[in-house]
Amino acid sequence: MKTNALRAIVPMAFLFTLISCSSNETEEITSPKPALIENYDYNDAELQLADLINEHRVSLGLNPLQLINHVSYKSEEHNIYMITRGVVNHDLFAERSENIIEVLGAVKVNENVAYNFVSSASALNAWLNSAGHKANIEGNFTHFGISVRTDEATGKKYYTNIFIKK
Repeated sequence: MKTNALRAIVPMAFLFTLISCSSNETEEITSPKPALIENYDYNDAELQLADLINEHRVSLGLNPLQLINHVSYKSEEHNIYMITRGVVNHDLFAERSENIIEVLGAVKVNENVAYNFVSSASALNAWLNSAGHKANIEGNFTHFGISVRTDEATGKKYYTNIFIKK
């Protein structure tokens, strides 16, 4: 009886061994690097906000930040996301941050958002009156991107400002 059982088990074990073996070669699966967005058409509100932020930083003895079109494009994507949903949030910030790190080599990424301010100056003043937003504006960054978009349905403005350090 033991011999019959052994005869049945040995071929099955051999077959299992053949099926379970795999090659030592591994295929590296890589996804393509995200594209660098080089062109961005700034509107007057965005340029004004960039100037106001840099004026504030320089008044404190900090370096002015350089605009990067790719970061402004990612800011605009977020404004469109917020307008589409009718909410103000930081949803998908991790994805924006990862993209900016991968594409631009950033070592630090932070974000400010605002909603329903009639001017760039009023949005900046609100940020400066909020400890967390102010810390981003006055933080150790080298570059930034800005988007100001108006919800056509409501006339309300959405602001996204992403700060990076390269």
